[in-house]
Parts: sequence; structure tokens; C-alpha cells
Amino acid sequence: MAMRIPWIKRSTIVRQEEALMAGGKMENYEEVAHFTLDPDSCEQLLNMQTECTFIWRMRDGWPIGVIMSYVWRNGQAWMTASSQRPRIAAVRRDDRVSMVVSSAGTSLPPRTVTIRGRCKLYDDEETKRWFYPDLARTLIPGDPARQTRFIEMLDSPRRVVMCVTPEKMITFDSQKMRWRGGA
Repeated sequence: MAMRIPWIKRSTIVRQEEALMAGGKMENYEEVAHFTLDPDSCEQLLNMQTECTFIWRMRDGWPIGVIMSYVWRNGQAWMTASSQRPRIAAVRRDDRVSMVVSSAGTSLPPRTVTIRGRCKLYDDEETKRWFYPDLARTLIPGDPARQTRFIEMLDSPRRVVMCVTPEKMITFDSQKMRWRGGA
């Protein structure tokens, strides 16, 4: 069973869908905010996908992002980078980040989750001991030899583990849009 995501209010979603059902087909794409993922579908996407766009703010204020591999565990996104990467210095200055996950490349229909959250950095051995194997199993399923080599390559002196704890999520479910008469 998926965890209950407090900022996705099922009652609000149900009311919006009922209002749409009474109103007939969509007329245009001006307002799609009510085509949200239900909590179980959101959790399914975050668990199935392995890549996200991780976004932070540069010192000059400009946002920038990169594609990163991640694992979703206990309501948080976990990833890793070497500590000399600009994103690590930026997170040390300001832990407010965003990440975007889409269903592209999965068997799921088109869906997205945008997360606004706080990123905490870990460099302790205890975190690395559980995270590296978890990431390896997620990215290289069924190949223990390659997983072992991947873990060996990750285990370097400057590497840190990043954990994004969501504060807000914006979701989109294209299936709901199609159901209302969209393309």
C-alpha cells in the first residue's frame, strides 16, 4: 500500500473530477491543474522511474538542472554526486531544490511529478553502505557482478549522498485529460 501523501487531498481531487464529469468535454488546454495523480499513481511513478531532473539555484540566482539517477525510499528521493560538483556547493548554500520525474521510458502512461523540497547531504559511511547497493540494484537489476563494480566506482573519497524531502508536489496525469476529451 502506498504511503499517504498529505499534500494530495483525495477529497479535493474527487470533487474536481465530479465537477468535470458534470460539465462535459474539455474545450481547450487553458486549465489542466485538476488532472492530478492520485497518491497511489504518484507513488508508483516515483518508485518505477530511475531518472529525474534535479534543479538548484546558482549563486547568481539562475536556476539550473541536470539529469540524475535516483531511488525513491520512504517518501524521499536519494541520489549521489561528487562533492566538487557545483550542485553540491549550491545545496550547501541553499537547500531548497526541485526535481522533476516523468514516466518517459517506463511502461506507464504519460505522467509527471514535480517536487519542491529540501536537500540534505550525507557523507557518512552508514548511509553510503545502504544507499550504494540500493542504487546499484535499482539501476542494474539482475546483474550482481555489474552492481558490485558500480558500487566500487561510486565509493570514492569526495562522493556524497543527497536526500530530497518533498515539501510540495505538483502532479499531472494525462489519462485524466484524455478521459475528458483531450488529445
